[in-house]
Amino acid sequence: MTAQLALGTYRCRAIPEAAVRAAASGAQWVDTAPNYATGQAQTLLASALTAHPLLNVSTKTGYFTAATGTDAVNDGVLNQDQAAAGHSLAPDYVRWQTGRNREQLGRDRLDLVLLHNPERAHPGDRPALHRAIRDAFAVLEEAVASGHVAGYGVATWAALEEAFTVGELLALAAEAAGGQHHLVAVQLPVSLVMMTPIVQALHGRGPLPAAAGAGLRVMASAPLHGGELPAMVDQELADLIRPGLTPAQACVLAVASCPGVTNVLLAASGAPHWKEAADAVAQPSLTAAKLREITGVLASP
Repeated sequence: MTAQLALGTYRCRAIPEAAVRAAASGAQWVDTAPNYATGQAQTLLASALTAHPLLNVSTKTGYFTAATGTDAVNDGVLNQDQAAAGHSLAPDYVRWQTGRNREQLGRDRLDLVLLHNPERAHPGDRPALHRAIRDAFAVLEEAVASGHVAGYGVATWAALEEAFTVGELLALAAEAAGGQHHLVAVQLPVSLVMMTPIVQALHGRGPLPAAAGAGLRVMASAPLHGGELPAMVDQELADLIRPGLTPAQACVLAVASCPGVTNVLLAASGAPHWKEAADAVAQPSLTAAKLREITGVLASP
C-alpha cells in the first residue's frame, strides 16, 4: 500500500493553517519539534490540535534553542556547558522537555516522542551513545506509564546503521522497560537523493525492512530533499516513474511506495503543494520492479 501523507513542520511556513489543511484532507499525523520555527512551532500548532483532537502529533526531545537552554538551566535540569551544546539526552532534560512539549502543544498525552538525532550526544562513541539512548528510553517509558506519552522512537538523519540499528534500538528499549517496551517508530530521510534506504529495502536489507518487521511506524523525512529535488528531476524521469505526474508528485510517490514506509512527511505550506502531494499518494503504489528500475537509472553514471 502507498504510505500516508503527514505534515512536517521543519521548513513549513504558516504552520497553523497548514495543520488545519492537513487535518481537513484526512492526514492523521503532524510532526514537529521544540526547536522548529525558532522554538515557536509547538505553540503555533496548539490551536490546530485543539480544533482537531483526532490529529496525532509526533514531537521530539534532543535539540533545543538557546532560549530553551536558558530555561532548562534556570529550572536546574541542565548546566551551562550542557545548555551551550544545544542538544541533550540527559534524563532530567528529557523528562523536562517532554513535559514542556505537552504544555506547548496543549496535549496532556503525546502520541509520539522521538529522540532527535541522538547520535549528536556521543559522536564516535557507540557504547556511550547506546547507554544514553537506553537511559532516555527509560524516562520515556516512565512517561508512558504515567499516561503522558503513547509511544516513542528515534528521528535521525544518518545514524541508522552507522551508530545504531533498528535491532539495537529495540534491544535498548526492552532493557529500558525491563521487558515489554513502547518503542513504536523511527524517522529518517528517504528520497531519490537519499536512496540508500530504498535500495536496501528492495533487497530486504537495511532499516526499513527491520522496522516493518518489528511493526514500527516509519516516517520518511525530506522526501523532496528540502525542496531541491523537483528541480533535479526532469519530466522524462517523472514519466518513467508514473506518466502524467509532475516531477514533485513523482518524487513523493516513489518514497510513498518504498517498502516499509508508513508516512511521508511533507512541509507543504500552501494549499496547491499539499493537494499536489495528496493526489500523488492517492495513486496506486509503484511496484518493486519499477522502484528497482528508477533507482538503477539514478545510480547510473
